[in-house]
Amino acid sequence: MAKHRSNYLIDQLISNKLSRSELDEFLAGLHNEEAMQAYSEALETHFKTLLGQQENLPESAQNGT
Repeated sequence: MAKHRSNYLIDQLISNKLSRSELDEFLAGLHNEEAMQAYSEALETHFKTLLGQQENLPESAQNGT
């Protein structure tokens, strides 16, 4: 599976837009070392982005007040 396709599948999964056939493709990739590495890299990038956004929020927003 191409890295671009793996990134696309992760993006669709995160945004809750994964179709049934894409879900099947994603799950099949869990048995493929190359796809797993691409999934891992895409998820790491996503979570680092989320952490960066969290750090840029005003403190009141971070505390939920």
